Amino acid sequence: MIVRNEDVEELIMEIPEGHKHVRTTIIFNDGTEMTFQEATIANLVRAYIKVKTHPVLNKIILKGIKITDRKEGYAEWQLLE
Repeated sequence: MIVRNEDVEELIMEIPEGHKHVRTTIIFNDGTEMTFQEATIANLVRAYIKVKTHPVLNKIILKGIKITDRKEGYAEWQLLE
């Protein structure tokens, strides 16, 4: 699936009432909606910046890993290189 700018009707980034973290919802022209948690968008941005600014790197792969021994406040599932 390739998402083009012209496929997106609206993008909403907000901290919903009663929440602490950002949620990002993309609403497509066909009415489909996708909502991303803050950690997912943060990882996407981190990967984008690394590939875009690195002098020779042209690809990065992040994989979903379940972390059992983690710092307080961190999610159980992380996207890691």
